[in-house]
Amino acid sequence: MKTKVILISGLIILVVSSFITLKGNKAVAKQDVQDKEKYEIQLSDDEWKKRLTPEQFYILRERGTERAGTGKLNKFYEKGTYYSAASLQPIFSSETKYNSYSGWPSFWDPISDNAIKLVKDTTFGMVRWEVVDSKSGSHLGHVFDDGPNPTGKRYCLNSAALIFVPEGEDPPKFKKDLK
Repeated sequence: MKTKVILISGLIILVVSSFITLKGNKAVAKQDVQDKEKYEIQLSDDEWKKRLTPEQFYILRERGTERAGTGKLNKFYEKGTYYSAASLQPIFSSETKYNSYSGWPSFWDPISDNAIKLVKDTTFGMVRWEVVDSKSGSHLGHVFDDGPNPTGKRYCLNSAALIFVPEGEDPPKFKKDLK
């Protein structure tokens, strides 16, 4: 009986410490992205909350993700350009979008080399490469090495982090710029 109690206690300690470690890794990774690198667009959390919807804030600024298959741009294939909802810079083109069957919008190449940055992400006990908006450091998704030719990359992004503009239409503008 005493052995069972010790075993269960040890298991509880392991689970709690693993949870704390994961939370800590996320905080360190977030700090690495937002503090160590200075981006052109620097806003406070309150300013971001005024600019973004709650879902966009969660994904772009808190490094969240939408559930697989729920994003409005997942199975969306019109011609046009995908902009970052944080900076409104063009980041991906419909020409490089494909169905990866992952449940998220996927692209095999960004619109330009300087549209995004890749940041090492060690959250959840694994190593991945986070895709961030190069102007604001906002989280867009992750990139994996299982995509189609010619790049072999799968930029797996959150729909809420993107704004789609159909081919031939004007780029998006922030509300304050519309006045």
